[in-house]
Amino acid sequence: MYLRAAHAEQNIAALQHFIRANPLGIFTTAIDSKAFPFLQSSHIPWVLDVDETSDKDDLGVLRGHVARANPQAKALIEHLIANDTQTLSRDVMIVFNGPVHHYVTPKFYRETKPATGKVVPTWNYSAVQVYGRATIFHDTKSTATATYLNKQIRDLSMQSEVDIMGYKEKPWQVEDAPVSYVELLKKAIIGVQIEITDIGGKFKMSQEMGVGDQEGVIAGFEALEHDVGNEIARTVREKGKVGNGK
Repeated sequence: MYLRAAHAEQNIAALQHFIRANPLGIFTTAIDSKAFPFLQSSHIPWVLDVDETSDKDDLGVLRGHVARANPQAKALIEHLIANDTQTLSRDVMIVFNGPVHHYVTPKFYRETKPATGKVVPTWNYSAVQVYGRATIFHDTKSTATATYLNKQIRDLSMQSEVDIMGYKEKPWQVEDAPVSYVELLKKAIIGVQIEITDIGGKFKMSQEMGVGDQEGVIAGFEALEHDVGNEIARTVREKGKVGNGK
């Protein structure tokens, strides 16, 4: 990820908050295989665990799961069995995208366009990129796999239920489904646990532009009169010189 200084988010806690707010990450692996593509990716919702008691920034651990029928999962299992290991030797990558993104027309720039005309289209967006070592829980006869999946599916369900339902009513729980059904479905997934070794993120929200141009971007997106435009305008104001009084 290109982290231009104007756009880069340096605060680890802010990046972790971004992941929790946007937990659907694109899980990418690079695995040598005669049967499957070298590069593969899947959209996976994640749970992020962080040691809040640590004296230094703890990058955290991501927990997810993948359908066993997914070709990416098959390539993972093939590689791990061939190498008699549970942890990949190569790093994996996960990209988390923000909730909104949008094309930015040069016509929004109130200051630079009329003065010099030296402006071009761009795209505003936000994202966090994570690298780490992946441990895969795929052995259906393993106690470690059972323990991991039991915790994972419950934690992910509760995280997602609270997000969508809040605390207005009792959330759906794994225990609401028949035990035999849950056990059957658990055999159809593998667990993925990633120890984060590097994390970076950005809010590309017109921070490099002058105040007049940022004001034009905010006004332009608000004039679109839809939710995406309003959220882009809000974020430009929050991250830029206009919102920070610079």
